[in-house]
Amino acid sequence: MINGNTELIAHIGFPTHAFKAPMIYNPWFEKSGVNAVVVPMGCQPQDYPDFLRSLFKLTNIRGALITMPHKVATLALLDEVLPSAAVAGACNAVRRLADGRLQGDMFDGEGFVRGVLRKGLTLQGARALVVGSGGVGSAIAASLAAAGLGAISLFDVHADAQQGLAERLRRHYPMLQVSTGANDPAGFDLVVNATPMGMNAGDPMPMDIARLEASTFVGEVVMKTEMTAFLAAAQARGCRVQIGSDMLFEQIPAYLEFFGFPATTPEALRSVAQLSY
Repeated sequence: MINGNTELIAHIGFPTHAFKAPMIYNPWFEKSGVNAVVVPMGCQPQDYPDFLRSLFKLTNIRGALITMPHKVATLALLDEVLPSAAVAGACNAVRRLADGRLQGDMFDGEGFVRGVLRKGLTLQGARALVVGSGGVGSAIAASLAAAGLGAISLFDVHADAQQGLAERLRRHYPMLQVSTGANDPAGFDLVVNATPMGMNAGDPMPMDIARLEASTFVGEVVMKTEMTAFLAAAQARGCRVQIGSDMLFEQIPAYLEFFGFPATTPEALRSVAQLSY
């Protein structure tokens, strides 16, 4: 039962969003005996700055999970922006520090990286291609860079998006080799589809599948279906793959650590989650 001692995590998004986080966090909190709850909160963009500041005046607020369309706007509202959020150009987790300052980070990419590492891929010094330089692609690129990647190639149909991401990566990770403008997957240790391509039947492939090498690890961000046509084609070529929903379940332990809750595993979260896709 929620009471005045229950710690709150706000899940802030657009009023019409389907809020999935409570259906993963809250069953786990209950099973683990943690007196906390994730509460979905819809907020219009024009009200968001005042709302976020007011939220952190609560005495029992532990933090906030931020979803679209507020991730980019959050950066300007923080006292401290951690590197992954700065490179991604967006923030999806905010906590209040002991001195009252608000600190933000980005975990979309962290979930992806934890997933591929758990599957045995070595990222230190590796070469990666990330197709898509929007919010999730930027977050993945930021976390890959933080994990010690040696070189990264970025591709987006919007040249300004890939160029902006490249510039932020070079600023924060000057030793990382960054290139842009090509989506040829040949020669990479890791290839990531960070675009919506694959959500619908008949979507074009994000890259030339015939150029994929069997030794390449292939990751996907689309969660509408577990095995997209892109991943199926990569698997048929002998590639190891990571499905989109793995990123979701892998990032939640990172969130919990950020907010100071007990650690857990993706398997424990999956076992109690009450999601229906």
